[in-house]
Order: sequence, then structure tokens, then C-alpha cells
Amino acid sequence: MQALPTATLTGRPEHSAAEGAVAGGPAGYDRSHLVWWMWVLTGALFATYLLLSLRLHERLLSNSFDLAIFEQVVRSYAGGHLPVSEVKGPDFPVLGDHFSPILALIAPLYWLWPSPKALLAVQAALIAASVLPLTLWARRALGSGAAAVIGICYGISWGIASGVGFDFHEVAFAVPLVVCSLTALANDRLRQAAYWALPLLLVKEDLGLTVAVIGVLIVRSGDRRLGITTAAIGLGGTLLEVLVILPSFNPAGGFGRLEWLGVSGGSGGGPGGLLHQYTIGLITPATKIITLIFLLAPTLCLALRSPLMWVALPTLLWRFASSYPEPWGTGYHYSLVLMPIVFVAFIDALVRRHSSKKSVRRYVAACAAISLLLLPQFALWRLFEPAMWRTAPRIAVAHRLMDQIPDGAKVQVSNELVPHLANRTSVSLYGWPESRPNPQWIMVDTLAPPYRLKVNGLQMRESSLDDVRSRGYRTVAEQDGFVLLWRQG
Repeated sequence: MQALPTATLTGRPEHSAAEGAVAGGPAGYDRSHLVWWMWVLTGALFATYLLLSLRLHERLLSNSFDLAIFEQVVRSYAGGHLPVSEVKGPDFPVLGDHFSPILALIAPLYWLWPSPKALLAVQAALIAASVLPLTLWARRALGSGAAAVIGICYGISWGIASGVGFDFHEVAFAVPLVVCSLTALANDRLRQAAYWALPLLLVKEDLGLTVAVIGVLIVRSGDRRLGITTAAIGLGGTLLEVLVILPSFNPAGGFGRLEWLGVSGGSGGGPGGLLHQYTIGLITPATKIITLIFLLAPTLCLALRSPLMWVALPTLLWRFASSYPEPWGTGYHYSLVLMPIVFVAFIDALVRRHSSKKSVRRYVAACAAISLLLLPQFALWRLFEPAMWRTAPRIAVAHRLMDQIPDGAKVQVSNELVPHLANRTSVSLYGWPESRPNPQWIMVDTLAPPYRLKVNGLQMRESSLDDVRSRGYRTVAEQDGFVLLWRQG
């Protein structure tokens, strides 16, 4: 392990000018600090994330909410028009639901690879790439051994695993941006910290508040003008997006996601609890405490000793203030933005404590032990389950029946089938009341559990097949629980 750097009176480590350039990003970026094991770790994590995502998708375990929605968004951008999603509703303008224009960056890849797998590959690459700036700084500040262990613990952390194991989400773009911004901030590269933070405004509307907190920390670090400007842009950007842009696109007016905070807004939410209908009763207010414990456990709460943890506050506040219980817990993608903050804060706290080599080894070993202890509880562990590598014969049946649906057709299908048709049809969710009515084709998985939740006042009602047939649909094929129906459109 390399010798620990000396610290300045402000509590930050002293580094040479060449070293300081590393955390800042492209400007003055010194690639000589990228050692072989960092590339190996990044590549291994990318392969792991992609393998998990693709395998879940291939086993019909991806969902209409959210993989199909985001594919329809990217497909729209690739087609040269503003994003719409049939899953959300007939020609629903997605910029009325979330402000995430950064998704347009995926369009060139989608031209070459028009598949939901393209989105899963982008997400895996973005998250894996965030390991590089994290380990670069950790190596300089704490030594190669500690950096390698911290990088692995971050890469397999439960927040990352939960996000990778549940479809694709736009916040994947925020992960490398947050890491680059906070590592620059921790090394007093304040202008570059601001530059990396500002694109968060294009990822999602709530992340402007994260930018604002980074601006406050820049003020605290000594650049008052830059910090105030960054904070003002972050706060102003969120207000503009929530109060002007999103309502202008939302067909119902207003910002539908205010309903998540118990505030009346326009429509545009989705079946947030749709996929966890049988576990929803286990989610209670105590879940918030459990989430906080899980969040801080890998660092033995040491991350709290870094001011960088303030950056997590906006995300935690809106999640715990939500009137919907799904964001309270450790599932889904809600902690993807938090994991980078926690681990960068962990490194910063170790540096600020002027930790000895022995102390660093002790904390890093504890981080590794806790990370490994939590690993079996979350999605990455599924790669070690034999069932993950068995393909049920009915999956091939599902694909064969879906192949009978022509390109461009209007379709309603069961949840797990929607992502497999989003790249070539106008597909929506069977039983969701906002879906386009009277499609040409319907395909139902009769072995899948019915949806029973009421979401945003809308009740999922899967019509019986007798009702569907009474409306003029005839059975084209039926096998292994899958029923394909068609009627003259």
C-alpha cells in the first residue's frame, strides 16, 4: 500500500499538480494514473451487469414499467421526434412525466441495434465506468490495495445491484456524473466539479436539487461566485422543469409526480407498485430506517463524517416524503444515485481523519465484509443461482407466438412480454386502463399473476379471455399458458 498523503489545514490531502488533474476529468486528465487492474475491474463489472440484465430479459423477467417505456423513448429520439410512450398511454409525451432529454444520446446506438438490449448495455457501461474516477482518487489517497477493495465493494454494492437488476433507468447517466463531480470537489477542483454536476439537470428533474447542494459545497470550499452560480442553476433548473416544462407536455397539465408527495398534480404516474404486489404489505415506515442503515452500513457510518454526504439529502428527502412506499426501501433503482455519494464520502472521510495505514486497512476490510454479507440479498447474487441459467421451454413458445405479430401492429400484451415487442410494434400493457383501446392483437400470459393494485386511482383490471373474445377477437394460437388473439382492425 502506498504511503498516505499529508493533509492540509483544511483537512484535504496535498497532491502535486499532476495528481490533482486526475480527479478533475478531461481537462488535464492524466491517463498514466490508470493502472491495469482498474481497467480489469471496470471490464469485469460491465460484463457482470450486462450479463445479469440480459439474462433477466431473456427469461421474460423485464417489465413494461420501465424497460419498455424507456425503449419507446429512445426509439422516438432515434426516429427524430420528441419521445412518446404507448405504455404510458396513447402517444403519451414522456417529457410530461420526467425531464430526461439525456436519453437522446442513446439514439445513435439504437440506430445500429434497435433492441432493449442496447439500453441495458448502455446502463451497464455507465455504471461500470463510474468505478474509474472513484478508484483513481482512492489509489492516490489511500493506496492501490485499499482502492481496489473499495472499487469492488462499490461495484457490488446493494444499491448498484438493485438498479442493475431492475430494467433500465435514466438515472444510470447520473452515476458517473456524480462520481466525477464529487471526486473533483473533494480534491478542490471546484470548476470541474461544477462542470460535471450541471449535466444532471438533463438526467431527471429532481437532480437539480443535487446540483444545488454541490453548489453550496463549492461555496464552502472557497469559490463563492462559482458555488452560488451552480446552486442557482440547479435550483432554477428544477423549478423550470417542474413548474413549466413538464406541465406544458403533460396532457393533464401540472406535474403528475407531485402525487408521489401527496400533492395533487396531473396524471402521468405509472404502476409503481405493480410489480411488487405481493410484498407491498411488508413495506412500512420502518423500512426507511432499514434503508438508512443499509445505506451507511458498508462504510460503518464513516461516510457521515464527510460533508459530501449532504449531496444525498435531496434524493433521500423526496424518497422518504413520498406517499408511495416503493421508494422507501432498498429495491428498484432508487439508490443508484446514492451509492456513488456514499463511497466517495467514505474515501473523503478516511482522508480527512488522517487515517493511518492500519486504520485504513481496518475500515476497508470491514467495508468488504459487510458488502459480501449483503451481496446474497440482492440481484447480483442471482448469477449464482442455478435457475438463472435454465431456460423454461415456454419462453421459446412465447417468442414464437410473438413472432406472429407483424411489425407496426397495435398490441396489448402481458407485462413481461411488452419489452420484447417495444422495438417493432405499438405495444401497451394489457389490463392497464390507460392503454390504447381496441388493439389489433392481444397476447396474454395466463400463468402470470393478475395485477391487483390501484395506482394513482386506476385499478388494473385484466379482462377475462371470454370478455376479450366477446369483443370479436379470435384465438390465433394457445400454448403453455400463452394465448394470442387477433381481430380485424
